[in-house]
Amino acid sequence: MKRYLLILPFLILTAGCTVPEVIKVDFDDFTVTEVKTSALFFEDGSLSPEVRLMEDPNLPEEVPTKVARTDAATIVRNMLDQINSNRIIQYAGVFSGHDVDGVTPLRQSGKLLIPEKGPIKNLVLVSHFTIGANDEAPSMCFPMEGILAAKGYAVAIADYIGYGATADRIHPYMHTRSTSQSVVDMALAVKPFLDHLGRTPESEEVILVGYSQGGSTTMAVMKMLQEERSDVFPIKEVYAGGGPYDLAATFDFSMAEDKTGIPCAIPMIVQGINDGEGLGLNMEDFFKGNLLENYKEWINSKKYSVAEINKLIGSRYLHDIMTDLGRDKSSPETARLYKALLKNSVLNFRPESPVYLFHSREDQTVPFINAVQAENYFKLNDIRFNFGDYGQHAIGCLRFIILVYNML
Repeated sequence: MKRYLLILPFLILTAGCTVPEVIKVDFDDFTVTEVKTSALFFEDGSLSPEVRLMEDPNLPEEVPTKVARTDAATIVRNMLDQINSNRIIQYAGVFSGHDVDGVTPLRQSGKLLIPEKGPIKNLVLVSHFTIGANDEAPSMCFPMEGILAAKGYAVAIADYIGYGATADRIHPYMHTRSTSQSVVDMALAVKPFLDHLGRTPESEEVILVGYSQGGSTTMAVMKMLQEERSDVFPIKEVYAGGGPYDLAATFDFSMAEDKTGIPCAIPMIVQGINDGEGLGLNMEDFFKGNLLENYKEWINSKKYSVAEINKLIGSRYLHDIMTDLGRDKSSPETARLYKALLKNSVLNFRPESPVYLFHSREDQTVPFINAVQAENYFKLNDIRFNFGDYGQHAIGCLRFIILVYNML
């Protein structure tokens, strides 16, 4: 049975005015919780401050590479001649998805962004990068990947379990099956919703995009669609950047270096994989000191951003935050975790559609070994590799999104 939602006046954000509007949204599954229309660029060509950029995850002792808004404005200025619509409609909403087990129903949330006017070319499924605070979830902000809507695309971004409508849950970080399932479930929900809006994409083919955690998840989404949903969502092309595609190789690299470029990823991965795979591991076997005492508050409260969590942890050296047992993959507990990391790596299938892989050689957050492993594994497939000196992780993210924007 079709349900109807009447949304009374919602905010339309422009460069300098607010216009009330009434929209009646007819939907089957994607239940709208908020609608607003935002200007992507102001009249002076500057990027709207509403667009949330990736934070620099580096600790203070690292070389500062934070993406300042002035840097972003410079990088995206060439977009001005390629905009189909400067005004983007944002639909935050909830949809019927699956829990971590892949079977139990679970209402989740996300955001759909479309140009205010004009035809929709394709549906773009974005897998978002690592976040910490709930207010960074796509449904709660204007995610930077949403700028792709300005070029005439419908952009769907799921929050993942653990954020938005499920913020009280542990986020199954880097658990590829559940995160990719969230992306696919949202795609299934917004497809009829776009039809109800009269904004059906011109092509049934979907485009997949993701950076960092989202890069790995994007490849997992590709695998899932190929194997389970190719009749509903044929894939046109895939863009993945800066992703931890090989979790086991990343573990080995980090342990050999005794450091990580993103300290919060340590508790997020151990806890997330433990929850996603149901391993039953004890966190005291892996964490020590302040991290052991505070990880539930720092990670699971969803109050703190990635940069804030990294500062609270206070060290990027693994011997400061992990136990000897947790760093020894020959121990029974860590061996179980390591086996799960192998299982959740995404270098385990053959892409059937064109893929564009991007990685900065200067990236200290997601080790470049991931790009090397991906190139070795996928080299016989239709893959375009773009590995260059594109700066640290955050600036690489912006460069990746702009590259994708220009290539679409």
